[in-house]
Amino acid sequence: MYKSKVLVGFVLICYILFAIFEFSGYQDVAYYFNSLIVPIITVLYFLLIKRKSKLFLWFLLSYSLADILGLVIGSIPNGPSWIYDFSYYFGNSLYILSYLFLVIKISKSICFSHIIKHFKLHLLVLSILNVYLLYVLHAIIDPNLVIESDYYIELTYNIVVLLLLSMSLLNYFYKDNKKSLYLFLGALCIVFAEVMDIAYIYIDQRSFLNFLSTTLALSAFYFFYQQSKLLNVSNQEEKYLVAEHN
Repeated sequence: MYKSKVLVGFVLICYILFAIFEFSGYQDVAYYFNSLIVPIITVLYFLLIKRKSKLFLWFLLSYSLADILGLVIGSIPNGPSWIYDFSYYFGNSLYILSYLFLVIKISKSICFSHIIKHFKLHLLVLSILNVYLLYVLHAIIDPNLVIESDYYIELTYNIVVLLLLSMSLLNYFYKDNKKSLYLFLGALCIVFAEVMDIAYIYIDQRSFLNFLSTTLALSAFYFFYQQSKLLNVSNQEEKYLVAEHN
């Protein structure tokens, strides 16, 4: 209990300091505190959650490694251009990999034959929405890209993020329990955080956009952490377990 309070305290301190420095105009310092939030959450999960999911742990580790990489590279003053290229490609690849681990984790609990049979209209609407969102995101990003490889990594990144949202929503339709709801809310926060991040990078570098992106990302990891403590049972089974416990 003491460890959890200390680690949660560190997360809140990093978030508050990030906000203070971000709105004070010290974006570089704010970035450092921002990059420490998820690694601390990863330590929190590793130390306190007894029933660990390997895929969820790999998700946290990959995401944390990408944040730490950005932190280290950002600390190098006037480094050669290849270091920043490496940070961009390898860092984004780690983020993509982390989301893929989460997609695989969610997909393992879904019966796709049941989804196809009972949620045809949902799948159609979801597919149209994903295509539209992908189009809008790349309409924003594409004019700012110079190298063709940047286009492909941004495209892959956005596809994987939208895939995560879709899988979490289908999982909620299928499971209809608190765990699946937390997963969906976490994925939804991640998508909105990424949209805010794109707006901050490519449209207008206002501190409020970066603050909103970080707040949404922190909310996402809160929901992801909370779902990791729950059993993945159906809604009816969940009610039965609660009644039995009482």
